Amino acid sequence: MKENIVLIGMPGVGKSTLGVVLAKELGYQFVDADLLIQERENRLLKEIIAEEGVDGFLQIENDVNASINTTKTVIATGGSVIYGEKAMEHLGKIGEVVYLKLDYETLDSRLGSLKGRGVVLRDGQTLKTLYEERVPLYEKYADITVDEGGLDLEATLKKVLSDLPK
Repeated sequence: MKENIVLIGMPGVGKSTLGVVLAKELGYQFVDADLLIQERENRLLKEIIAEEGVDGFLQIENDVNASINTTKTVIATGGSVIYGEKAMEHLGKIGEVVYLKLDYETLDSRLGSLKGRGVVLRDGQTLKTLYEERVPLYEKYADITVDEGGLDLEATLKKVLSDLPK
């Protein structure tokens, strides 16, 4: 198995929640990439997006994720990490990339309003169009895909652990 586990997926799939539990289960460290971005920039994600625009934020996110250097760590990424080719190439080298997949309807009911979540949305973009745009990218970069449909946290954890290479 690679040195780290990298969780990717849409906002609201539970990357950070699962990441903490998975790290405890494996005896790994846990890193939330969104918090690394906020720490480096000394601003909230929504402030960075408002001040730098979508493209500016994506560049910052790409740089931060491409510079993560850890071992035995579960890394929960932001949902837009898959737009950063440099970051995804790096994360794929240092970790097993696990795509937490959830159907659109469940995601929509979980998320409610995206405002204030620091979600990268271009003008006129909806959760549905964002979902349709991102799913092929998550699938492209994933080493493992875990469909969370109908699974609670415990069942998702078991599925991820069973799907990881030994």
